[in-house]
Amino acid sequence: MAYQDQEKNRDARIAATSRVWGFATVMLGICIPLSSVTRHGAILPIAVISGAAIGTGAVWQSSDKKSQNSLLQPSKVNELEERIANLETMAAESDELDLHKRIKQLESNKLIRRRG
Repeated sequence: MAYQDQEKNRDARIAATSRVWGFATVMLGICIPLSSVTRHGAILPIAVISGAAIGTGAVWQSSDKKSQNSLLQPSKVNELEERIANLETMAAESDELDLHKRIKQLESNKLIRRRG
């Protein structure tokens, strides 16, 4: 199972990298003729290549972090699910208590108004 996840991550990284560099190639095709017209001609192609390199690095770095974090042990997953269920129960109980307190407060306010 872990091997399949690694293959999916690798496929996604390769697909993202090829998209980044595909767009970079198109941008280079556009900006190289423009760079001959401008004063600072080398800035545009350098910016495109730098952006594609940084984007590629980000894709590969984030994917490595995700693959390391996504491999939780089943016992850890069960523990987290149990904790979430406990929190949901506590939240539901506190909502009921708050509702009962509000009802009692409203009833006492009505009694005070009737007497006054």
